This record gives sequence, structure tokens and C-alpha cells, in this order.
Amino acid sequence: MTTHLTDPAPARRLGTRARTALTVAAVVLLAGSTAGYALHAGNRAAGQQAGADASFALAGPALYFRDSATGRVAHQALTATAGGADRATGGPACDRFHAAGGTALCLRAEPGVLPKTYAVVLDRQLREVSRTVVPGVPTRARVSASGQMLAWTVFATGDSYSATGFSTRTAVLDRRTGYLVKSLEEIPLTMDGVRYHSPDVNYWGVSFARDDSRFYATVSTKGRTYLVEGNMSDWSARTLRENVECPSLSPDNTRVAFKKKVSDDPAAPWRLYVLDLRTMVETPLAETRNVDDQAAWTDDGTVAYALPGAEGRASDVWTVPADGTGAPRLSVAGGSSPVVVADAADAQ
Repeated sequence: MTTHLTDPAPARRLGTRARTALTVAAVVLLAGSTAGYALHAGNRAAGQQAGADASFALAGPALYFRDSATGRVAHQALTATAGGADRATGGPACDRFHAAGGTALCLRAEPGVLPKTYAVVLDRQLREVSRTVVPGVPTRARVSASGQMLAWTVFATGDSYSATGFSTRTAVLDRRTGYLVKSLEEIPLTMDGVRYHSPDVNYWGVSFARDDSRFYATVSTKGRTYLVEGNMSDWSARTLRENVECPSLSPDNTRVAFKKKVSDDPAAPWRLYVLDLRTMVETPLAETRNVDDQAAWTDDGTVAYALPGAEGRASDVWTVPADGTGAPRLSVAGGSSPVVVADAADAQ
């Protein structure tokens, strides 16, 4: 069945911004006959588009991640050592990866004068179900616990959250209906109890709740970042707290792990924290290094994240307790985009 690209309402159509020549060019693409997005649905042979081996699928319990050496998705046992002796490779080629509920989301960059990203939706056997083409560089990917809601973020300009003047574009896809929200920027935003309007609003780092309607994300405006709680059902969002980026909701839906800006040093601005959504108390985690990632919960007590790699590796995956105790542990030497697939049914 063909998936249709529709906005939630006429008033929510994608806005335009002209910050740089690249942004202008991206907007020109967005203004085309398909608004710069091409979503093609249908069952395809395993690995035909995403490059996965036929034997490689979503099956747990296991830690899935992007293998830095090959650029392909791999997995290993949750108890495996960082050396990777039991690492299974052969997954799709992705720049960002996430999976849950028998669904995977693979973001693949297509470099060029006008870079673009393929947001490829995969089933449990990692066969391509659909893909969306959007201008920009991939940066964040998330799948809801049910596997029905997907979100991705691309950089329209710039390639770092520590850069000034960057622009993001975040989309949300509902697999149950095929409904694609092309930009969260048009969602009505309330700040301090007042409806907020500004042309510089950017969203990124979506994390879905178990009900597939509520979500958390970062919104930036006027040089500040905020934690936003949104609702897809009534198409609304409200700010909860300042200085919260890339939130990741815990499996029990009570806390968010996030990166907090603690320094004006552009080389090391962030540190990992966990926020209790009931008490709004923040806890700094034992990881004191700069983390520019959307952390992933491996269970209700542990978060995983990527850091620049050692010994010439592009990146490594580390884990740390979510209550501020303990110490960071190297989990994957040469990896990024960590996510736990709980079991064969992946029912969270």
C-alpha cells in the first residue's frame, strides 16, 4: 500500500527559512512536487535496499549497534565484553540506527553538494518496508517501543549541535496509518503557559512514550534549549525545563536521560544527566566526559551512549548506571547507535 505524505492540517505545512545558501537550496527541494520527500512503500527482498544479509534479523536479547569499521549494523550478547569476539555482523549499512517492536529505522547519508538522507524503515527480518528521502545530514533516529511510531532528525545546515546557526528538521512517521509529519516545527508550542511563536524554532531528539502519542524532544529558540513534552493525538507541545537536549525516555517512562550544557567550551559542552519526570530532580551520571549523543536505555537502570573511539576507532559504546553511581564501562569497541532488542517479540 502506498503511504501518503500529508501534513496534520493545512495550517501545519512546512515552513521555510533562509539562513544560508544550503538552507535555501534545501527549501527549494522541499518546495518541489513532493516537498522534497519521496516515500516508497512495499515489500522488497531482504537486503535489496538496506544491504543486510538474509540471515541477519532482529532477535534478542542482544545489543544492536552500528559497527564503526564497516558502517553496518551488528549485534552482540548483552553480557559480551568490549572486544567483540561474539560480534555478529551483516546488518544493513546505516549512519544512524534504532529498533524496537520488530521495526528498525536506518538513516543513510548520501553526500553531495546538497546532502540528503534516506530514512529506511525495516521489518523484523530487516527487509525494507519504506523509505523517505529528505535533504540534510542524518543525526537522530528513534522507534517507539511498539514499533509503530518513528522519528528522525537531520541537519539542514551545519553538522554539529555545538555549532552556531545550525538548522534541524525532525519528522515523525506513524506506521499504522502511513501518516508522515514532515516537520515538528509546526506543532503548536506552549512556553510558560503562553502560546509561543518564533521563526528560529528547531526540534530534535524525539523519544516516544509507551502510548505512542506522548513524546519528549528538544526544542531550541533564541539560543536556548528546552525539554518539550508533546502529544501526537491532540497535536500540542509544551516546554518543561530549560537546558535539556536529546532526551531518552526510560523503559518505565518515569525518567529521561539527556545531555546538559555545563560549559561554554565548544569542544566539551555537555554532560550526561537523568531527570526524574515526577520530581523534576536532575542526577549527574558518573560519565564526566563530553557526550554528544542521544543516550539509549539498556534497561531501567543503565544507559548506553557513544563517545569518540580509542586506538583510532571512530567511536565506542559505553554504558553507565542511571542513578549517578558506579563508573562508565566500555561495552562495544568500535560502535555507535546502541539499542537493546529485548527478545524475539521485542514487546516492551
